[in-house]
Amino acid sequence: MKTPKAIRATLLMTGAALTLGLAAPMAVAQDKPKDHADGPAAAYEPSMTTLGQIQVEIPGRKPGDPVMTPSEFQKATTIYFERCAGCHGVLRKGATGKALTPDVTRENGFEYLRDFITYGSPAGMPNWGTSGEMTEEEIDMMARYVLLEPPAPPEFGMPEMKASWKVHVAPEDRPAEKMNDWDIDNLFSVTLRDAGQIALIDGASYEIKKVIDTGYAVHISRISASGRYLFVIGRDAKINMIDLWMESPDTVAEIKIGSEARSVETSKMEGWEDKYAIGGSYWPPQYVIMDGDTLEPLRIKSTRGMIFDEETYHPEPRVAAILSSHYNPEFIVNIKETGKIHLVDYSDINSLKITEVDAERFLHDGGLDSTKRYFLTAANARNKVVVMDTKEGDVEAVIDTDGLTPHPGRGANINHPTYGPVWVTSHLGDDTVAVIGTDPEGNPDHAWKMVQQLYAMGGGSLFVKTHPESDNLYVDAPLNPDAEISGSVAVFKVADLAQEEPEFTVLPIVEWAGIAEGQPRVVQGEFNKEGNEIWFSVWNAKDLESAIVVVDDKTLELKTVIKDERLVTPTGKFNVYNTRADVY
Repeated sequence: MKTPKAIRATLLMTGAALTLGLAAPMAVAQDKPKDHADGPAAAYEPSMTTLGQIQVEIPGRKPGDPVMTPSEFQKATTIYFERCAGCHGVLRKGATGKALTPDVTRENGFEYLRDFITYGSPAGMPNWGTSGEMTEEEIDMMARYVLLEPPAPPEFGMPEMKASWKVHVAPEDRPAEKMNDWDIDNLFSVTLRDAGQIALIDGASYEIKKVIDTGYAVHISRISASGRYLFVIGRDAKINMIDLWMESPDTVAEIKIGSEARSVETSKMEGWEDKYAIGGSYWPPQYVIMDGDTLEPLRIKSTRGMIFDEETYHPEPRVAAILSSHYNPEFIVNIKETGKIHLVDYSDINSLKITEVDAERFLHDGGLDSTKRYFLTAANARNKVVVMDTKEGDVEAVIDTDGLTPHPGRGANINHPTYGPVWVTSHLGDDTVAVIGTDPEGNPDHAWKMVQQLYAMGGGSLFVKTHPESDNLYVDAPLNPDAEISGSVAVFKVADLAQEEPEFTVLPIVEWAGIAEGQPRVVQGEFNKEGNEIWFSVWNAKDLESAIVVVDDKTLELKTVIKDERLVTPTGKFNVYNTRADVY
């Protein structure tokens, strides 16, 4: 990893902060904190919580197996699914983290495993013991658990999906026209993670128009091409389809597509608007095409198969990001562990045509460039960004991010003063921000290259954000162990990116929110439709106060703070227009 030059932040003392009696913290010149990227608190720790509720049995015992009671095995399985499976895989075959199958763990032995779980590692393994997250008894139990064969959760196919599928309001019984006076295009769908709900918030009045029950920990919200239907998917693989035309928008259909999931999308190609929806799951590893009006499951495709560069079988290739092509009637589906992108042609689902494109392993999230032709997606455990040409259906480039782990969300498209159109991603566990050229016609010398590396506040960033009407680039750091950093946002002026060492401004979002209890984290900026305001979630513990802070993009001053007892652990926010039109 390169040692960056000193980075500087400018002092922000806004009129809004003074008016509210909040002191803006002084940001001074700083060097990169020593080993800050190696701390497990700055690591991304995805969870698979709902699988922990499944009852399992101890696999057939073998000679030399450690002793575990059935209750210990169930408890250890729950802990594993909740805290470990996201990195090491449900079947412990390895993913972002290393494989933990008995052939591997028994070579290391019980004491090694116990100490490793206790102390963690600089590579990102959390220090579960010394952090106090696990007791000595639990660590002992987990060390024994990974010496045993892993249990396999049940499959989830068409019978299970059909049993979970409910149409609350049939299409013929829904409004023929919009029945409310809401400005739907400037509506925000806000994830209330631990409440298992979303809040619909008006982008002009900041009023919470309605709170709707959904699946647990909604991962993303997506909008149908017409803008009428809102689709949300929880980590428990439940999809809610919400009709925004109703007098009081509500769920009109729902379905569960598995035990764990992350992605949902709808058809956007001209002539196919609102025709289909697609959902992808972590477990079982598969995706399903559904009717766009009812969520009726129509076709299920398993992703199990060969890893692209090894031609060895993988039993658990999870479905990560899904996008809808603007150039072809296709869904673009990231298959995480096998390193493949599926281009799913939905023009005739009875004769389903899937183009399987070799890309790079551990595909995660990503977004389109400003022309909406190229899909840039992180292969995060390989420290790469893959560029997919959605018009031609092939990989345009694979870009090395200098040994860093990209986590773009959908990324950010800006017009760089030196390099022209570029796409931006931050990195997990590191303070750097990668700037990648995206204009092969106007700037061919810079296309599909990392043309610049910015240095923000510190490690632990999840999302970057901008808007076509904005002159700013925002970088959060919610996973940073330092409360001042995780409670703030760095802002770069796009015009300043021509400098060798561009400065950034620090916005003290948590201070502006006026929340004193807990250690709230600031996450996931989202613009309103006009692009003149950006909203940030102040994500606190579920039993403590959270908030949403709205910032004026032109002045970088506090616009308002949205507080309400219903805002329980707000995380992702999705503006209807920006999400529908792929504006980011």
